[in-house]
Amino acid sequence: MIPELSITSNFTFLTGASHPEEYMDRAAALGLLAIAIADDNSVAGIVRAHTRAREIAQLVGERRDWDASHDPIGPPRPAGIPAPPSFPIYATPRLIPAARLVFTDAPPVTVLPENRAGWRNLCRILSTGCLRAEKGKCELQLADLLERPGGLQLLLWPGDWDRFAAPLHRHFPHRLHLLMRPHYDGRDADRFAAQAQMAERLGVPVLASAAPIMHHGARRRLADVLTAIRLRRKVDDLGRHALPNAERRLRAPAEMRRLFAGHETALGNARALADRLRFSLDELRHEYPSEGTGDETPAARLDRLARAGLDWRYPAGAPDRVRAMLEHELRLIARLKYEPYFLTVHDIVQFARSRRILCQGRGSAANSVVCYCLGITSVSPEIGSMVFERFVSEARDEPPDIDVDFEHERREEVIQWIYERYGRHRAGLCATVIHYRGKRAIREVGRAMGLSEGTLAALGSQLWGFGGSAGLEEERMREIGLDPADPRLRLTMRLVRELIGFPRHLSQHVGGFVIAGDRLDELVPIENATMEGRTVICWDKDDIDSLGILKVDVLSLGMLTCIRKAFDLIRAHHGQEWTLATLPPEDPRVYDMLCRADSVGVFQVESRAQMNFLPRMRPRNFYDLVIEVAIIRPGPIQGDMVHPYIRRRNGEEEVSFPSDALGEVLGKTLGVPLFQEQAMQIAMIGAGFSPEQADRLRRSLATFKKHGNVSEFRALFMRGMRRNGYDEEFAARCFSQIEGFGSYGFPESHAASFALLVYASAWLKCHHPGIFACALLNSQPMGFYAPAQIVRDAREHGVEVRPIDINASFWDNVMEPDGRGGLALRLGFRQIRGLSEEDAAWLTAARGNGYRTVDDLWRRAGLGPAVIERLAEADVFASLGLTRREALWQAKAIATARPLPLFAADMEGEAIDEPAALLPEMTMGEQVVEDYVAMRLSLRAHPVALLRHLLTPDLP
Repeated sequence: MIPELSITSNFTFLTGASHPEEYMDRAAALGLLAIAIADDNSVAGIVRAHTRAREIAQLVGERRDWDASHDPIGPPRPAGIPAPPSFPIYATPRLIPAARLVFTDAPPVTVLPENRAGWRNLCRILSTGCLRAEKGKCELQLADLLERPGGLQLLLWPGDWDRFAAPLHRHFPHRLHLLMRPHYDGRDADRFAAQAQMAERLGVPVLASAAPIMHHGARRRLADVLTAIRLRRKVDDLGRHALPNAERRLRAPAEMRRLFAGHETALGNARALADRLRFSLDELRHEYPSEGTGDETPAARLDRLARAGLDWRYPAGAPDRVRAMLEHELRLIARLKYEPYFLTVHDIVQFARSRRILCQGRGSAANSVVCYCLGITSVSPEIGSMVFERFVSEARDEPPDIDVDFEHERREEVIQWIYERYGRHRAGLCATVIHYRGKRAIREVGRAMGLSEGTLAALGSQLWGFGGSAGLEEERMREIGLDPADPRLRLTMRLVRELIGFPRHLSQHVGGFVIAGDRLDELVPIENATMEGRTVICWDKDDIDSLGILKVDVLSLGMLTCIRKAFDLIRAHHGQEWTLATLPPEDPRVYDMLCRADSVGVFQVESRAQMNFLPRMRPRNFYDLVIEVAIIRPGPIQGDMVHPYIRRRNGEEEVSFPSDALGEVLGKTLGVPLFQEQAMQIAMIGAGFSPEQADRLRRSLATFKKHGNVSEFRALFMRGMRRNGYDEEFAARCFSQIEGFGSYGFPESHAASFALLVYASAWLKCHHPGIFACALLNSQPMGFYAPAQIVRDAREHGVEVRPIDINASFWDNVMEPDGRGGLALRLGFRQIRGLSEEDAAWLTAARGNGYRTVDDLWRRAGLGPAVIERLAEADVFASLGLTRREALWQAKAIATARPLPLFAADMEGEAIDEPAALLPEMTMGEQVVEDYVAMRLSLRAHPVALLRHLLTPDLP
């Protein structure tokens, strides 16, 4: 069989016209045994091809089972055997990892690793080029390749290689080939002859490749559109940059023999080289940092910390059940050798706590006694109902998953500490692949096709999702005045549909860190991020999951910032020390407040949907909050789980279970599946899914929006449920609910962690409404509500809110004595639109015993006239006896940034003595308008109050 050793996928952004997975499927259909995905200066797409190759091998095995078990006149096949694949498979293709290196001083080279050492060198070479360039670019020189020649085979693209022949032969003896590829322009015979002469002159053998940029010729038009987008031209203006035909596609072996007739040696060399290249991504082993200390092994250290944490968490003694759970978890972690992972997360959390950075763990493995004892999470694992093996499984051999949320204002401190501790050569953030979606695809394809900006704006505003029928799409076009029968418009929309889902570029994951024990840049290339001080790898979270690489998610959460600031204010004003773990549990007043939907600013339950649901749900304990967090999500709503749960909770519908086995899974949620874990258990217990099939279903749920393959499991699920005696209607409803999770479902462990923050923020609002409002304002932007709504809600709860004052306010909002034994909320300068924190710092530092005039502020604080005008517009000089207009009048008299030398020594007098101006007094409406313009809130009146006499006329 003839392999293809130089394929360009769509991870050579805006060049390749096919997904890596499509190349694997096409290779299987064409009978190719090996292909190499070789994108320009990148290996970002090869994990997807590798994963698809494994799936194809599994499908081949399943089809053999199907062929062995299928009897058209006999009983139905066993539930564990799925239907055969929907596309033909004539070979099980093997992926050869590769990259096409594009140099600044030499022609390109396709590099193919022979072994693990070759892969290490390829990653180091790519890292070198990426780190010397800005994000998204790679600046390589041939010397970078010559420095790391070990384990690499080179395919030299035709070009001026004569001047590099000697060093190439010296560094890559017997590992060089000249790539011979057709151009499909009628002159390939002469070109092949010239290339053969060049190879002879260089002393290297030739190697045949079709060098495809698409898996099928049907992608030719899309390839031209991608070129037009890349060059920022219209397709009509591409000229020689457009493809002359659809020949640059993946070729079957028979086609390759026809194309290279007379050059069979080049085909034979490709076969021989492919046989030598046996390196697979399965050989990659993520060597995690040891995390031991001195003579103490990681296992001993984890055991010691966990047992010490057990005594800390349970000062009166841990229950026997919890101790048994801890022993079981420690044994399982030891068997899987995951101790360093848990210790890394522990060390990150400990660093944050040493800096008084509030954090909270969540995720699958976080729902464990070990994490509770290590202080990673403050939620007791007794709250949930899921066992540890569902998250850290010996059978599935999957890495654990722990996400840690940190205060959003201080997460960067944690990120930089990780880089400092492990080094940038050992730690990097995951990538996120930015894919084309509807609006962007319409905009870029439309411009390339020459559509007007008005047409693109109309299409982008009306056509989205592309999940409906063609008839519905055409109807929408007519509604906006377009002709769906127009040939160019029809072609544009077809190309838009093809482009949706294509990768556009790589971005940075929100916080997923990969940390290596030795060198991360020998496992995967590292590149610069857009944000200064950060480096990222080129694989996303799905890729590293597929390869079994451990990841620590260092995420940010605004509510943690708010809660920490509230705790600080309580300690400062009341002398009480609170943490998430020590808040008084199950406070009835807190639940009473939530039952009234009094939840403005409360984490996760502040939306209108949650406020409408709270009085119906009427939460009375912590697990009710867990359900509250999980149920108002697109997944449960689309799966029609909300109303059945409420009816059963209110006694309007009988709580029943189709079997005792499913009753154990669904008991705590009244027979309605609300969590992802329950959906997986239904598939395994009810439909007889194997752990591997359930894992594939879980992955399809996690990537539903990208791949949309959940429904592939429907026939298997329905057959399994029927085989196990479940009603057809019940089975269909269960799968519909599982499909709902594909849009957005919530694991129970995540819901429990979020529920703790719901309770903590609700407790603060209930017992310290002023402090809670102050912390919320100081943590903006976050949440649903603007500062005006937060202030209004605080006043409705009896909080005295005082205006911004030139002599009393600071940058942050603060709590101050109200003179009656309580606290009042003093608004800070941060509420003034356009005022910088630096200017506020100068203002407060120079204030001393207070400013007496506007001119006094100008002289002492060194603020410019524009800043002083902004302060005057916010009415901060009222305590000096100045109205807004009077203060603004005085501010306008300041013409220079600094006092003139003549007046600099006279700090007590006036710089300019002007007669008093008689300014008209502002009306209440004018004051409110100016308040909102300057501060986005007003303490004088609600804007609607000024119109109430018009909205509610006097009744007879």
